[in-house]
Amino acid sequence: MDDKIPARLRASDGDRERVAETIQAAGSEGRLTLEEVEERLRAVYAVRFTDELGELTSDLPRTEPVRPRGGWPLTRAALREHPALRVHLGIVAVLATLLIVRWAVGGALFFWPAMPLFWLFISLVLHARVRAFRRRPGAPVPY
Repeated sequence: MDDKIPARLRASDGDRERVAETIQAAGSEGRLTLEEVEERLRAVYAVRFTDELGELTSDLPRTEPVRPRGGWPLTRAALREHPALRVHLGIVAVLATLLIVRWAVGGALFFWPAMPLFWLFISLVLHARVRAFRRRPGAPVPY
């Protein structure tokens, strides 16, 4: 058996998609004409090896990969986009209301619902982070 590394590696669909996005971005910035974009995209999807992909973007400026922001995950847009987050938020609100009413009726001297409310809030934030992580840019193309 030969354990040698091949001189040329075959391009994956993800490799082709990344190069196609770079070419489309260059076209939208006005660096390439529409004909050049169409010609290069046709070539991208016909390429079989990764070294051929580099030749198609060698005259274009390098762009930094888009990374998801590390900001606050619980936004109105996230709640609109993910119905499961809305359900989770509703459950947290109902439980918080029940815990606070129970505390008020029970007459405890200290606010004991603080710890359960803290963990409910943490679970909601983590749920939103997981949802945001799954939708990050550069994720593999679904078939």
